[in-house]
Amino acid sequence: MKYTYHWAFLLLAMILTSCIKDEPKNMECDILEAWVEGDNLAQYFIRSTDMRISDVPSSTDKLTFTIRERATLPAMPINFTLTPGATISPTNGTMQDFSNGPVTYTVTSEDGQWHRTYTVDFREPMLPSNEYDFEDFELSTNGHYYVWYYLNHERGRDNIWASGNEGFMIAKPNAAATDYPTVPDENGIDGYCIRLTTQSTGSWGKTFKKPIAAGNFFLGAFNSEYALTNTLKTTEMGIPYTKEPIKVAGYYKYSPGEIFTDKDFNELPDRIDEPSIYSVLYLNHDEQGNEVMLHGDDVLSSPYIVRKAEVASVPATKEWTRFEMTFEGSTPIDETLLANRGYNLALVFSSSKTGDTFEGAVGSTLYIDKVEITFKTE
Repeated sequence: MKYTYHWAFLLLAMILTSCIKDEPKNMECDILEAWVEGDNLAQYFIRSTDMRISDVPSSTDKLTFTIRERATLPAMPINFTLTPGATISPTNGTMQDFSNGPVTYTVTSEDGQWHRTYTVDFREPMLPSNEYDFEDFELSTNGHYYVWYYLNHERGRDNIWASGNEGFMIAKPNAAATDYPTVPDENGIDGYCIRLTTQSTGSWGKTFKKPIAAGNFFLGAFNSEYALTNTLKTTEMGIPYTKEPIKVAGYYKYSPGEIFTDKDFNELPDRIDEPSIYSVLYLNHDEQGNEVMLHGDDVLSSPYIVRKAEVASVPATKEWTRFEMTFEGSTPIDETLLANRGYNLALVFSSSKTGDTFEGAVGSTLYIDKVEITFKTE
């Protein structure tokens, strides 16, 4: 009998060993995320969010960080998140000199059979564009929602546009990408446009008294660090511009949702939802040289605002209708500071004007296309 148990044990061991040996190793060799960390290095970046490149598309082999000035750039340690089991050379987190141009990294799959080469580089912000038609977008790396970028055919892509889609994923992780608050729509004036829709946040919203998520779209970045604690701080409004804006124009369509509610789910039958379209130019550093970044709670009230433009009335319409807003403000513009990116320009669109306080109507929909910024001529 003891021999029977002995052979049974050996047979089981052989089966387990065979299973372990036969399990295939990962063949993927992608960079999923890249970042620079350290307070001593933050001074070289315009925004803290510029220190991280998330949602790296599987189709790209070029990663570019945006910095203040390339001439003052020191050696940088780049950290990476890779597909499981993959390795990278040069080693993750080692100091690299980018003064002579891009540095090449090679990612090797876990099974050692596949390799992929990436280049990592740093550049100063692109010169501001005056026309945006929102044709350049893609799904996020996780496939949950859409992201937009500005494509300059000479210098590549720049991630200057953001939305609250990443925050909505927390409330409804199983929602289809087309059911998020901010999505592309193929029925633009010619090609695609932006469609912003106020959406219900479901049971999550009931628990946290945040029943709606307005569709929003803005120049800036979304910082998910505050998504569960202080949602108004997630929106980092504005990017550096080197020209003084005079006016913003574009086209819109809008239809309000049927039932307006407050954050406690109370229906307010006398309220009709309305969208918001506005822009501000503000100083991006205070008197002591500390960085200034406006968020959802102070983007219209900060003392650092020097120019403000807002569309006072956005009537409901099913046809493409032109809007135009002119910047107002008497604070003198420092031309030297402007030329050195000392001002940020924020441009914001939202399907519910009071969506920041979670008041609005589910179904309110704002379409935006063909936005043009007019700058002061030299």
